Amino acid sequence: MSAQPIYKIVFMNQGKIFEIYARHVSHGALFGFVEVEKLIFGARSSVVVDPSEERIQSEFSGVTRTYLPLHSIIRIDEVEKQGVGKVSDAEGGNVTPFPMPVYAPPGGGKGGSGE
Repeated sequence: MSAQPIYKIVFMNQGKIFEIYARHVSHGALFGFVEVEKLIFGARSSVVVDPSEERIQSEFSGVTRTYLPLHSIIRIDEVEKQGVGKVSDAEGGNVTPFPMPVYAPPGGGKGGSGE
């Protein structure tokens, strides 16, 4: 492993699967969100242009830190080297699952003291 770890973060956003690379991932200060900092993008000097990577770069241009909802994260891997960030369509049917809360409210959602 390198001295500074690299993380591959795969998450879902608006029916698309995003794959990004970053130097720092933590639970962050916002409840229910994963904090991703120091995003890494491929070099723009290559002759072959990948439209998927270009979309990632334009989506996150000027972003120093992003907060991803916990329920949208598919996986986070610590990797040895950076790959190519990409956006792809989610496989499956034409029905998008409704986001479910990660934690149930106290009292089972009945309100009051929960007893």
